[in-house]
Amino acid sequence: MTKLYGGTDPRDIPTYSIGDAARYLRIPAGTIRSWTVGRHYPITNGSNFFKPLIPIRNLKPRLLSFTNLVEVHVLRAIRKHHQIQLDKVRIALDFLEEQFKVSYPLARERFRTDGVDLFIERYGSLINASKSGQTELKDAFNAHLERIEPDDTGLAIKLYPFTRSHEEDNPRIVVIDPRIAFGRLVIAGTGIATCVLAERYQAGDSIDDLAYDYDCDRLKIEEAIRCELPAFA
Repeated sequence: MTKLYGGTDPRDIPTYSIGDAARYLRIPAGTIRSWTVGRHYPITNGSNFFKPLIPIRNLKPRLLSFTNLVEVHVLRAIRKHHQIQLDKVRIALDFLEEQFKVSYPLARERFRTDGVDLFIERYGSLINASKSGQTELKDAFNAHLERIEPDDTGLAIKLYPFTRSHEEDNPRIVVIDPRIAFGRLVIAGTGIATCVLAERYQAGDSIDDLAYDYDCDRLKIEEAIRCELPAFA
């Protein structure tokens, strides 16, 4: 797989702008920027700097790799808890990486079997989370992890992002795979990029036209366009 990319694993190639990541993962760009680049925030005597939770390459413009996308996707689970303290998240993540002795623990299959409980145990103790709160957090993690497909080594290779507001009502129709279409969001099982479909739709092509041209199910075409054009109904 890496021979096609100059010996580099395509999962590690900086590919996605913060805007791309925000659109694909349905997370505000400001949140992703804070998590991956950091941010300054005011204090009484000046300002402090919030260090990023997910390190990315120091490039201009700032770009995320596929693995970074997966990490952001998993961390999205904790956004369901509004009283989150991000400094506590960092401590829990540092603990997790120390326990696993591997890089990118959030993007590995082992996180599903061992890491969720370890993270919740450490995170819960740091914020005095209730038992019910920890159960809700575990459910949120599991809902996100079910949308990640690992390779034979256990490292994420496919991500089926949430495409609708309600997580329980999200079909697995579109996928991000760094080996296909240079990692762009595509209809699963094809190389049809959602951005191309959206561009053609905006240019005047009908759903039926696109379904015919790409020999693809009409409902899949609609879901793909919905990912790119939130106002699409």
